[in-house]
Amino acid sequence: MTTKATLLLALQRTLVQAWTRLGLLAWLLWPVSLIFGLLAALRRGLYKVGLYKTQKLPVPVIVIGNVVVGGSGKTPVVMAIVKHLHSSGIQVGVISRGYGRMATDCREVFLESAIQDVGDEPALIKRATSAPVFVASSRFEAGSALLTAYPETQVVLCDDGLQHLSLHRDLEICVFDDRGVGNGFLLPAGPLREAWPRSANLVLHTGAQPAFSGFKAQRALARRAIRADGSQVELSHLTLALPNAKPLMAVAAIAKPEEFFSMLRALGLQLAQTIALPDHYDFKSASSNEYMGYNVICTEKDAVKLWHKLPTALAVPLEFTPEPAFFAKLDNLMSPLLASP
Repeated sequence: MTTKATLLLALQRTLVQAWTRLGLLAWLLWPVSLIFGLLAALRRGLYKVGLYKTQKLPVPVIVIGNVVVGGSGKTPVVMAIVKHLHSSGIQVGVISRGYGRMATDCREVFLESAIQDVGDEPALIKRATSAPVFVASSRFEAGSALLTAYPETQVVLCDDGLQHLSLHRDLEICVFDDRGVGNGFLLPAGPLREAWPRSANLVLHTGAQPAFSGFKAQRALARRAIRADGSQVELSHLTLALPNAKPLMAVAAIAKPEEFFSMLRALGLQLAQTIALPDHYDFKSASSNEYMGYNVICTEKDAVKLWHKLPTALAVPLEFTPEPAFFAKLDNLMSPLLASP
């Protein structure tokens, strides 16, 4: 791991720790958070009175996002909803800003798309769901391009974007993990992008211990890993007890890498080494020599980037299942939207 990545990871951990409680750093930054809150409120007000314009797509739009900085499991929620709507025969498309991508244009995401052009999460959504996925700085532009290319699309899901007020949304799903709202302060004194509570059609908790009421989801790692060619291997076949087995190295560039490592150990895997990297790490500066002599396992999100450097890496999928009541409520909210001309 490079010095830059090490510093970014250390900063990320420092802020996450500071944002969990009302400590000295939080109080020192509290005056700045008041300014942030005033600017955010002014921006919302300008949209409300019409000085800033909101653009509406001709099909229902569901925004899946959060009010807390950092990963809370939005992308697994998007993929779960895509699969649920597909099972009901509904044609779904996904739009995203494509966080971390180098390109700035509007483009469709394909399986062979370069990650630096589309972003890791859109690439993962495409691979996992086969739904049409478009990325652009303007979600409205991405949605318009998607509907032009796929006019049969009935619903558009927006991966992230609760605060992207220039796009009209018909439903909002707010996602939380076990952090809840942290210390309750706005940025930079706390993790909140906007004040909570706020209105939302659905609240979904992706963690094991929800901080407040809302629907819940079960999260578990699959007992199989996926190779770059799509073939699978059982995790039980990676144990050192087998002949010629290599020691395991777990790599994670997600919001909470230690959680991924713990889930692997809970499945009985003995990890000889773990490498925690900053969220959305691109692996460009990583050396292939780091992985020599190991069986490397990683998350699906990391695999779409790591496979270009290390084709032998194994991705362990996250099996994410919202409770049935969540989908029942979603279906009830969607029904009148789909019935409207």
